[in-house]
Amino acid sequence: MPESKVYFTTFKATGNENLLQKLHRLMKRAGFEDIDFSNKFAAIKIHFGELGNLAFLRPNYAKVVADYVKDLGGKPFLTDCNTLYVGSRKNALDHLETAYLNGFSPFSTGCHVIIADGLKGTDEENVPINLEYVKEAKIGKAIMDADVFISLNHFKGHELAGFGGAIKNIGMGCGSRAGKKEQHCDGKPQSDRSKCVGCKACMKICAHEAPTLVDGKINIDHDKCVGCGRCIAVCPVDAIEADFNNTSTMLNYRMAEYAYAVCKDRPNFHISLICDVSPNCDCHSENDIPIIADIGMLASFDPVALDQACIDLAKKAPVIANSQLDDNLKHHDHHHEAFDGTDPFTMVHPDTEWDTALRHSEEIGLGTRAYELITI
Repeated sequence: MPESKVYFTTFKATGNENLLQKLHRLMKRAGFEDIDFSNKFAAIKIHFGELGNLAFLRPNYAKVVADYVKDLGGKPFLTDCNTLYVGSRKNALDHLETAYLNGFSPFSTGCHVIIADGLKGTDEENVPINLEYVKEAKIGKAIMDADVFISLNHFKGHELAGFGGAIKNIGMGCGSRAGKKEQHCDGKPQSDRSKCVGCKACMKICAHEAPTLVDGKINIDHDKCVGCGRCIAVCPVDAIEADFNNTSTMLNYRMAEYAYAVCKDRPNFHISLICDVSPNCDCHSENDIPIIADIGMLASFDPVALDQACIDLAKKAPVIANSQLDDNLKHHDHHHEAFDGTDPFTMVHPDTEWDTALRHSEEIGLGTRAYELITI
C-alpha cells in the first residue's frame, strides 16, 4: 500500500489567521472539498466529554467542520454513542444534556447533536465484516445512516488502549452499548483484597453490579463484569487491576475492526488535534494535567496514517513538568521495558500495547502506517 498523505499545522497563529481559520485551511489542503457533500448527511464523530472533564475538544473546532460541510452543500450533525459505564453519558437524555453543558449546542456548533445509538444505547445496525475477531459490528444506527463519515479526534492517552486517537474515537466511540461490550469483553479486573479499603468507589461507578463488598473488601463477579475498566480508574488505592492476558491487545484488535466497519464503503475524513494531551480518556469525570506540550492539528483520509503521525510527533514533544508522565519518569522502575525514554503513552500506562491497534488496522486494510507528513 502506498504512503498516505497526512497534513499538519502547528498551533501558532498570527493576526492574519486564527486557529479556527487555520483548521479550515488545513482541511482544504488535505482534500476535504474532494468529497461530494451535496444533499448528503455527514456524521461528525466527536467526544463531548464527561461532566467534570475539561480536556475535550472545544466546540469551536466542531463548528469549523460543520460550517465547512454546510458550505459544500451537506447536512452535518455531531454524534457519539452512549457509554457502557455509569456516568453523564449513559443514555441519550443525559448524553445530550452533557453535550449542551459542555458547549456543544446547535447554537454554538451550527448543527444538531444526535446520539447515534438512541435513548438506551440499543439503536444499532449490525454491520457484517467477517474479520478475525468481529464478524458483525454493532454500530450506532445514526452513524451508519450517514452518507459521509468524519472523525474529529482529541489525541490523548488511554488507560486500556494506550492512546486515544482516530481509531479509538471511531471504533470504540461508534459502537453501540452492545458493541462496546463486545470490544471490552476480554478485560476482567481483579481486586487485591490486601489493598482494598472498602470505600465502594468501584461499586458506585459500575453499571452492572459486578463489585460487591464481602467482609469489608471488594470482590468482582466476572459473570456480571463487562471489562470496561472504570473501576480500575476510580480506585483510590490501586486495589483493582485488569487481567492483562491479551486485554489491551484484544481490545485494540476489536477496536480496529469496529473502525473498519464504520469507514468501509463510504467517504470518510479524519482530523486530530494534539492538545491537552491528558493521560486518560475524556470519559473520566476529571482530567489530569497534560503529559506533553501541545503540538498541532492534523488531517487525512487515512485514520491509520493519521494516528501513526500523531504518535511520532508525540514522541518528540517536551514532557510537562509534574505531569503523570514526568512522575513516572522520575519515580517508577526504569528497568520496565516501557521506559525507553521515547514513548510517552507506554511510559504512562506500561501494561498497554497501543502498537497492536495500528498494526492490526493496517493488516485488515483500514489504512497504512506509512505516510508523508505535509506541513502547512
